[in-house]
Amino acid sequence: MEQYDTHATADPFARSISAFETLMGTLPGADASAWTHAVLEERLETAGRELLRQLLQDHLDLRARQEEDLVRAGARPVVVGPQGRVRPWRESGHGRWLAGVFGPVRVTRIAHRGKGACNVHPADAALSLPAGRHSMGVRRLAVTEAVRGSFDQAQHVIERRCGRVLGKRRLEELVVAAALDVDGFYRARIPLPCSREMPLAVQVDGKGVVMRPEALREGTRRAAVKAAAAVGHRGRLAPGEKPNRKRMATVACVFDTRPAPRRPHDVIHPPGGRSRERSVRPGPGAENRWCTASLIRPPEQVIADAFDQARARDPKHLRSWVVLVDGARHQLDLITAEAARRGVTAHVLLDFVHVAEYVWAGAHAFHRPGTSEAEAWAADHLTTILAGQAARTADGMTAQADREHLTASQRETIDACHRVGSASVESVLLWCEPGAEAGSPPAL
Repeated sequence: MEQYDTHATADPFARSISAFETLMGTLPGADASAWTHAVLEERLETAGRELLRQLLQDHLDLRARQEEDLVRAGARPVVVGPQGRVRPWRESGHGRWLAGVFGPVRVTRIAHRGKGACNVHPADAALSLPAGRHSMGVRRLAVTEAVRGSFDQAQHVIERRCGRVLGKRRLEELVVAAALDVDGFYRARIPLPCSREMPLAVQVDGKGVVMRPEALREGTRRAAVKAAAAVGHRGRLAPGEKPNRKRMATVACVFDTRPAPRRPHDVIHPPGGRSRERSVRPGPGAENRWCTASLIRPPEQVIADAFDQARARDPKHLRSWVVLVDGARHQLDLITAEAARRGVTAHVLLDFVHVAEYVWAGAHAFHRPGTSEAEAWAADHLTTILAGQAARTADGMTAQADREHLTASQRETIDACHRVGSASVESVLLWCEPGAEAGSPPAL
């Protein structure tokens, strides 16, 4: 007599359904009715994350059962290890933990074994599991949060979102590991070709990074030791004093941009405000960005790498090259030398935000900060600079300082503004190709 098939197929997501029904049963209760909206959000966030974790766990368990069914049915192909050796034996129940964005889950799979050989887990390749415990989502979140602040802050954010899945030391290791293939990523990434009407922009800047004492450059370390020995322990630094705890990293970026001609009043409010008869024209945007930075390599090497990237995008120099700087003389000299060495024509532009800081300092030398007179003075001079009259603006500041007999500190501020204004004129008109005539940069 043929036996009846009494095997009942259980719902693989029964635990997830039970968790959802428990959550649904909690909300109509008397306790939930007394919760504030803040408590409701917090409870739902915690229970919702646990529900998502259970869904992921149930799915992984389902895939484990399906793998075992395929092996029992003989439908699984022969598994070969990395050395080409066949793994003839199979052993089920091999588990490993995976710390994901919803919390920790356990992945159970079959180990294919062979004498004197390491185990092979085909399910690991099917799921693309990482070598370590933490999922790709946690790794991505670790990098995203670490670049925004300290490692302590990043760990706190991840713990609030994912639970206790990542320690601080492991967080640091994940961030370092994620940065190892940055250079390879950019080498493999080929930007789309652009027409000659699109300017090619190179931006160079410096960023001070706080270092451990043993990682400081020798000159900076000696200066820090000398300063500490001279004054001893103090509660705070004097005005303008540097703690000698930083190394300067050189940052460079290469990108394509579409011309976006604008009026001076599109960039800054004129004295009295903008007219509503004309809409503000949007500024240019960066496309196909390539970035590099280094604390170890010298600035000239980082700048050379940026020019290599620019040359790869425009090998015949058919496009207009624009180099954006913040006015650091050392960087300007290195950029000029690199462009001259390559025979490249490049327009060097001084960052307008950098210029604006000096103009505002000049406004506060003539007028009290926060007054309408200071606002109007800064707006008038910045608008004139954007109109291409930087030299006239710088000379006008000096003449006004002569008339008003400023104090020594105020006059020093105006002299600094005059130097920046002169540098603005030089930067706008500077062509790095030897023997080239001065001209106007492309419209950005």
